[in-house]
Amino acid sequence: MSENVRAEHKHWHVETDADGLTWIRFDKAESKVNTLSSDVLLEFEKIVSRLEAKPPCGAIIHSGKTSGFVLGADINEFTTIESAEQGYELIRLGQQLFDRIESLCCPTVAVLNGHTLGGGFELALACTYRIALDNSKPIIGLPEVQLGLHPGFGGTVRSVRMAGVRAAMPLMLTGKPIQVNKAHAQGLIDRIVTTGSWRQVAREVVASDEPKQTAPLLDKFLNFAICRPFVGRMLTKQVAGRARKEHYPAPYAMIDLWTQYGGGDDSYAAEARSFAELMVGNTSRNLVRVFFLQNRLKEQGKKRASGIEKVHVIGAGTMGGDIAAWCALRGLRVTLQDREQKYVAPAMQRATKLFNKRIRNTSLRAEASDRLAPDIAGDGARQADLIIEAIFENTEAKHAVYRDLRERMKHESILASNTSSIRIEELRTACKQPGRFVGLHFFNPVAKLPLVEVIRCDDTEEEALDRVFAFVKSIGKLPLECRSSPGFVVNRILAPYMAEAMHLVAEGVPIPTIDATAEEFGMPMGPIELIDSVGLDVAMHVSNILGTQFDREVPDILSNMVDAGNLGRKSGKGFYRWVNGKADKEGAVKSDVGLTDRLILPMVNESVAVLSEQVVRDADLLDAGVIFGTGFAPFHGGPLQYARSRGIDDVVASLSALAATYADSDGDRFLPHPGFDDLRGRSI
Repeated sequence: MSENVRAEHKHWHVETDADGLTWIRFDKAESKVNTLSSDVLLEFEKIVSRLEAKPPCGAIIHSGKTSGFVLGADINEFTTIESAEQGYELIRLGQQLFDRIESLCCPTVAVLNGHTLGGGFELALACTYRIALDNSKPIIGLPEVQLGLHPGFGGTVRSVRMAGVRAAMPLMLTGKPIQVNKAHAQGLIDRIVTTGSWRQVAREVVASDEPKQTAPLLDKFLNFAICRPFVGRMLTKQVAGRARKEHYPAPYAMIDLWTQYGGGDDSYAAEARSFAELMVGNTSRNLVRVFFLQNRLKEQGKKRASGIEKVHVIGAGTMGGDIAAWCALRGLRVTLQDREQKYVAPAMQRATKLFNKRIRNTSLRAEASDRLAPDIAGDGARQADLIIEAIFENTEAKHAVYRDLRERMKHESILASNTSSIRIEELRTACKQPGRFVGLHFFNPVAKLPLVEVIRCDDTEEEALDRVFAFVKSIGKLPLECRSSPGFVVNRILAPYMAEAMHLVAEGVPIPTIDATAEEFGMPMGPIELIDSVGLDVAMHVSNILGTQFDREVPDILSNMVDAGNLGRKSGKGFYRWVNGKADKEGAVKSDVGLTDRLILPMVNESVAVLSEQVVRDADLLDAGVIFGTGFAPFHGGPLQYARSRGIDDVVASLSALAATYADSDGDRFLPHPGFDDLRGRSI
């Protein structure tokens, strides 16, 4: 190298070789990944200034991290923005820097060696060319919408300019990353290279003087001012089917930007203004908070390998079968036990569907299938590192399983129960090693809901607990540590929500109205549809357990329907009639905002009770558990965050008013928990 100026920078290393090519390596100090923080951008601005003053033959930007190119902006800095004006100035500075990169007199090449997301991909888009190391995983994307935002460093303009609206808009509107080969096919990447060839290819690209990528001809036509409103309306209709504008304004703002400006001269400033307004809105602030909550869940437990390679699941019902399939999908060897083959066969069929859906490569799909084996005799328990019991909620039946395992399981193995409501202290009395027994509560559907409650007792062995945490994270789930208590966190908080829905049904409120009201608040599905999906028999059993523990009556309507054999989706009929796995909601479905407090505030009240009893460590973890375990409207930030945002005094007053209104019909269920006093004065 003829010039070496790496000592000038903390995060960037710049070298110019004998051929006049400048190699710019991004290696953020004291970080495992590259993110675009303010100090990073300030350093980079100095480098760009030098390139402007003395242009090299070409500039190649690459990463010093094995984790990828750039994972986006530093999300921590988002929390420091107090006003839209402050956000606008910050975003404009980044935009102007990227504009200068695009306007350099020399060709620039971004080398994408892995995850390239958000601001990192926007940096790459500002370069003349992009080459990417071959990778079969979805690693290229603009996921800002998941934080209630849209691209802010010119991404809404450059992505459309290169790939066209038909490819770029889905990338931004869904926030889902795509594979390298797809990005290449869409014109977002110029070359796909191997690990050993990228330096030579970068040199060739610089010397080639290839024209910049532009959108296909049809997309150029769609970008005309006369076409954009029509296309915008189509995109808006598609988005409206997935998200309400009042809940998630970012995708609608994205469409409006393109419809109004179409990538013209004013597009960048408009993008910055829109981004800044979204950044200080409640939706984005809460979604950013959820992002950090997710990281907290991932950080639970000591950082160690689980040592769990073989899993034995007992019970091939919906939960047991799907847990087994998921573990096999994630690379573990799994044996699945039940009394007869007829009980195991449906689970194996569902596993095949999961593998077909999640794995495109046929050989890898076959490997996943080979990792899952039916095991009627239960021989797999002898070799298993982890045994998960997932039979029905009956203490005696579970005890019988544990007694059978006493002499068959390895001494160092861990025994877990997928119980949804029974205290661990009650279950482990039949275990040979009670200190190595834990609760592992997955949620239905297993493939979609990321949370797993890890339930411990005061004397649970720490080594076993650490291994369980590592296991949960190794299969791509989020662990939530809970103290053993009836219903734990999620089911206990859901119980009053679903019970109140039963009260409304008994009062004659139309069932679709109840569900629509919850969905309008932001729940992924209404409580009645949820009960039908879980199964009325399961809901009743959990209600009986929690009702006994907390002195609550189980609604008669629930037991009556179970007695009649109407169990919900599994039987084809519950509160709804189910056709092809979907609830048949006849007629116009209208919400009733007057019912919102009756449905939501009991959840908030129970959340305060759970926190007060220290079932979970703190309020943030509770909110995280409810969001990732139930889908509780993420843009509200969780039930406790919702209470703080709305105002504790208002929530308490509303609960008290409900208690007074329904004093003649068990109004005590609405009495505010004393723990609300502890939430007053806490920051949002």
